[in-house]
Amino acid sequence: MAATLLMAFGPKFLWNKALVFTLLAVGLDIAVGVGMIRANKKYIAELDELQRKVQLNSLGIAMGVGLIAGVPLSAMDAYHLIPFHVHANIGLLVIIMGLTFLVSFLYGTWRYR
Repeated sequence: MAATLLMAFGPKFLWNKALVFTLLAVGLDIAVGVGMIRANKKYIAELDELQRKVQLNSLGIAMGVGLIAGVPLSAMDAYHLIPFHVHANIGLLVIIMGLTFLVSFLYGTWRYR
């Protein structure tokens, strides 16, 4: 999270858009992301079958909703079909996917009790 915040606010507020520092922040953000993927993969591998099923179903639903919501929203913004500007606002997509994952995970957990 700190790497992403550094990437979001660093170029403007910390180092005045200096290319070297921006590239270093991008590298740090990518490294943290790769670490997160590896940790999540290890976590899923250690779950039992039912927990793995609920987790993977929730991840699949969240990814699907992200694609279903993100691509049309981006296209509608590009052609000015919506009254507000999202202009590649990845934060909105992350929120939608996170909430979708949470709801589907809670539902899956409740369903298999």
